[in-house]
Amino acid sequence: MLPNLLMYLVILLLPFYNEGPNTWEELPIYKQQVTNEDQWNLLLKQYVDAEGNVDYKALKNKEGKLDAYLEDLAQRVPDKNWTKAKTIAFYINLYNAATVKLIVKNYPLNSIGDLKNPWKKKWINQNGKILSLSEIEHSILRNMEEPRIHFAINCASISCPKLLNEAFEEATLEKQLDKAAKDFIKDSSKNIISKDEIRLSKIFDWYKKDFETDGSLIDYLNTYLESPINQEVKKGYLKYNWNLNETKS
Repeated sequence: MLPNLLMYLVILLLPFYNEGPNTWEELPIYKQQVTNEDQWNLLLKQYVDAEGNVDYKALKNKEGKLDAYLEDLAQRVPDKNWTKAKTIAFYINLYNAATVKLIVKNYPLNSIGDLKNPWKKKWINQNGKILSLSEIEHSILRNMEEPRIHFAINCASISCPKLLNEAFEEATLEKQLDKAAKDFIKDSSKNIISKDEIRLSKIFDWYKKDFETDGSLIDYLNTYLESPINQEVKKGYLKYNWNLNETKS
């Protein structure tokens, strides 16, 4: 009797473990206990396209779901028992969800730059400690000595690395960060790379030292390129487009 019951439970739960729920109705209580990122995954799956553009107008109708996820994150504070991967994934998700919340709360707008002090304003709750987006990025994530975080966090702008339409998680973090880095560096709308000249995203200018811990910036870029760039190549930076990364209807 017991083996039959276990087999029944495996068959019942298997679809959720393999692909995850596709609608809010498919998100039962027991699945929320398996992973806390399901709410965020559902929002990302439904309102963020493959290019990282967000349907902020439609998402505004689900703002309560976004609030619930942020409230959940407020109660889950990383501690010394967490792995580095789990901690990085947590803070990337917190940063991205908080940024989306900031836009949705103030929507409609043309740019995150239309807001007053969007990065330095303290409003993100972490178990009673109130953080700003800037603190999460500069005081926490950048101190993790993982430069690929710059390709994972999204500032709701066209020139930013795209918002991944899935949550970052401990078990898949390495694969997700590596893909984010490759996608961003090879994106010709973000970086123009040729044999004789490169024009890079301002991210590589603003955070240059983060990419030079084990060599030059060119060395870092070459780890993701099939055709290596010469160290003496002419280099410049593209103008950053701060317009909203919004889906066009």
